[in-house]
Amino acid sequence: MTRRTTLTRHRVLLAAVELADAGGLETLSMRKLGEAVGVEAMSLYNHVANKEDLLDGMVDLVFAEVELPAPGDDWRTAMRRRACSMRQALARHRWAIGLMESRATPGPATLRHHDAVLGCLRRGGFSLTLTAHAVSLLDSYIYGFALQEKALPFEGPQETADVAEAIMSGFDDGAYPYLTEIATAHVLRPGYAYGDEFVFGLDLVLDGLRRAAERTTPTGPPGPADPATDPGTGHAPD
Repeated sequence: MTRRTTLTRHRVLLAAVELADAGGLETLSMRKLGEAVGVEAMSLYNHVANKEDLLDGMVDLVFAEVELPAPGDDWRTAMRRRACSMRQALARHRWAIGLMESRATPGPATLRHHDAVLGCLRRGGFSLTLTAHAVSLLDSYIYGFALQEKALPFEGPQETADVAEAIMSGFDDGAYPYLTEIATAHVLRPGYAYGDEFVFGLDLVLDGLRRAAERTTPTGPPGPADPATDPGTGHAPD
């Protein structure tokens, strides 16, 4: 006799993420989720209160995949790693792009993520106001790029080339010379991937934040010390 695996909230959330990854959030229903974990849909409510609670937990799992800054990390390096890690997580879970900052009852991984990002910037010398500006700017860039990437009508070099060539086939000779130039000399070159544009733009954003931080004199206290830091110095112990 096969022993039945105990159903847990974590298992329910993982199954929901897998379903959404495969077919999009619009295909996710409690009935399908129940089938995926081998129970009646009503049994799921022993582990999630409702659909909103399910979404909260799913988003929390995505946040848990993102690399976080740690005490002592250089803020620019940490924000670059975090941004690239977030984009990779959103590429795996495209359904989550519009949900990441929409939850009114965020889970522990979500809260830990935001607190770590804020702490890294504050320890890096950012004023409270500039920290708020930086988070808004970085997240707008990350989520905006992920949304644009999701909407593109191609994936991979071959599909990119096929779409570009199909569009250009309708051009009259000499029409749209700059579109033709960027397609033939940039997009259609070997190894081109739209995703490579992400790091270029990210570095511009980070360079701008660095210059803003250098111009800004922090006001008020430097913020709360991390639990792992020496309360006397505010730095991690040697």
